[in-house]
Amino acid sequence: MDAPQFERTRILLDPAEQARLARAHVLVAGLGGVGSYCAEALARAGVGRLTLVDHDVVAASNINRQLPALLSTVGQAKVDVMAARIRDINPACEVVVVREFLIPETVAERVPADVDFVVDCIDSLNCKVALVASSVERGLNVASSMGAGNKLDPSRIRLADISKTSMCALAAVMRKRLRKRGIAKGVLTIFSDEPGRAPLPPQPVEGRGRARAVNGTISYMPPLFGLMLAGAVVRKMIAGGSAATEAPAVAPPPQNPGEKNAGAAGV
Repeated sequence: MDAPQFERTRILLDPAEQARLARAHVLVAGLGGVGSYCAEALARAGVGRLTLVDHDVVAASNINRQLPALLSTVGQAKVDVMAARIRDINPACEVVVVREFLIPETVAERVPADVDFVVDCIDSLNCKVALVASSVERGLNVASSMGAGNKLDPSRIRLADISKTSMCALAAVMRKRLRKRGIAKGVLTIFSDEPGRAPLPPQPVEGRGRARAVNGTISYMPPLFGLMLAGAVVRKMIAGGSAATEAPAVAPPPQNPGEKNAGAAGV
């Protein structure tokens, strides 16, 4: 971290903490509104190695919330755009690009053996469950993003263990699916406890299997999810503690018995 772009980081972090980040290897799966901001924040913090996984190309509809999305990048692979940005930010960061559509049956094979942290920012439920569960079963640190779609209030974003999530339909399904695999806690989760607005009816999405509801998104919610996830990962890397059990970055969510009106994915 001797490069001039890390001058202010060196003021905040001591040499040992800087070294831990420089040695860290983080995998970010999904480079939409959440994952793209998370990946770049990790690079700007000084993480030394990033594996970026996404099969998609930039679409015009991504421009309202996704970091790689510009009118000039429409049609380009998101992993390639993000890799170029990160190399321009920190040439010392090793960026491994995986342009592939993840499927549950093989997702575990795409996680390198030497990875320190897996960050799940994908929106396919079956694949999310497979990635999170297989990573936990391997003893890896895992963080997972729930749905930022159909939400407007940034003050309702919460960071907590999966067992403490509430008012989020996606988190409720994730908890149920993970429990079937013997996982009740230990997954750092970002979610919103804001009641979500209604999405459009399910529509077919080219190259993504079954029809899905189309969620509304706003410019700031997915990026905030991604930046908070990056902050949790950085704190874990420099402290060596468990990010899933450390104090939440914001106030704990209120207890609510229902998950009704919670938003869907749309990360």
